[in-house]
Amino acid sequence: MSWLILVLSGALEAVWAAALHRTAQATGRRRIVPALVFLVSVLASTGGLAVALQSIPTGTGYAVWVGVGVVLTSAYAIITKVERATLSRLLLLGGIAAGVVGLKLVA
Repeated sequence: MSWLILVLSGALEAVWAAALHRTAQATGRRRIVPALVFLVSVLASTGGLAVALQSIPTGTGYAVWVGVGVVLTSAYAIITKVERATLSRLLLLGGIAAGVVGLKLVA
């Protein structure tokens, strides 16, 4: 159950990163909905990480949390055309995903 919480918390990291980007897009005015999504998702993400780290080693749990967040944030950026889907970027993101799976297998 801790691993599921950890992966979901990592996914919420991607949500708050995307919301933060949306909040910063408008110059000179605030965007309340993205700011609220950011606040709620960052609290839930770090809260889930804290819960998961009660039964998962800290280094492993943090690496998985960050890895899931990085891969999903990058995937979102590629899908929304903020970043280009280059072969090197896709291969390196695949390496991060493989590392996350590997950490799960050895933990």
